[in-house]
Amino acid sequence: MMNKLKRGAWLSIVLWLCACSSAPQGNSLYQALGEQAGITKITHQMIVNFAQDERIKARFKGVNMQKFKAGFALYVCAQVGGPCEYQGDSMQIIHAGYNYTNTEFNAVVDNLILAMEQCGIPVAVQNQLLAKLAPSYKDVVYL
Repeated sequence: MMNKLKRGAWLSIVLWLCACSSAPQGNSLYQALGEQAGITKITHQMIVNFAQDERIKARFKGVNMQKFKAGFALYVCAQVGGPCEYQGDSMQIIHAGYNYTNTEFNAVVDNLILAMEQCGIPVAVQNQLLAKLAPSYKDVVYL
């Protein structure tokens, strides 16, 4: 029950922050993230961060990180209104059977936030991306 409350609180905070902030006027989220090059840079930095995070680095052992990097960057690009069309498997299919925990999901989010900070992405833009990605929680973590 407590995990559901934490998750709900986290999602509420992200959505509230997103509603209270916005990217610079006239700028799409895709542009605010640096377009494809920026999304790729953020994704690369996130992967570097994974390798240093004891909470999740073992989960990525043996994973084709080039494929993960390309797939995640394409997925983000499509989610933020970029010119990409994600045609991969659904998030539910990709994550089925792995029994990811709330801690692991939160670690991935933490590393994404850190990567965006390291790449100089403004907090308002970070919050918008997190709000776009937050609905995928239910397809990654099964409680």
